Amino acid sequence: MILPVYLIGHPVLRKQAVEISMDHPGLSELIENMYETMYHDKGVGLAAPQIGESLRLFVIDTEAFLETDPETEQIKTAFINPIVEKEFGDDFVFNEGCLSIPDVHVDVMRKAEVIVTYTDENGKRKTRNFKGLAARVIQHEYDHLEGKIFTDKIPQIKKMVLKRKLNDIASGKHKPFYKSVIK
Repeated sequence: MILPVYLIGHPVLRKQAVEISMDHPGLSELIENMYETMYHDKGVGLAAPQIGESLRLFVIDTEAFLETDPETEQIKTAFINPIVEKEFGDDFVFNEGCLSIPDVHVDVMRKAEVIVTYTDENGKRKTRNFKGLAARVIQHEYDHLEGKIFTDKIPQIKKMVLKRKLNDIASGKHKPFYKSVIK
């Protein structure tokens, strides 16, 4: 089922998400619905707060990056109760977007590698090192679990330039093509 995406300005996007148990009612269905929503809305990642659930859960699928960056590791998985152990390596800039902030793309600097401990959708606890665009998607989605959005990482002058557009999104004046919820 395709779920509505909560847009910038909604309080759920600024809350620190809570841990989820593997026996959470409907967890498998929730993950399946998150993938379906992400694909429908043309995303590469989706965090539970973006669908109004303040839970420490996100899904990613990096396949869309393979066309422009064949070296990207294809990763399709759910990250349940992830912990970013370390962000490291060179800083690199990439033009990011977010389903919760439609039609806004801004260069954001992030680290090139990340080590994450998480439980996958099969209940296996893992610790893995991710690089490049996969690491970037993970860092972006993890920020959602911490109540942060990618525009928090840009210089103040860029935020001022975007202020009107962000306000238009938050007030419902600018709507995406997909189902959404405003504050």
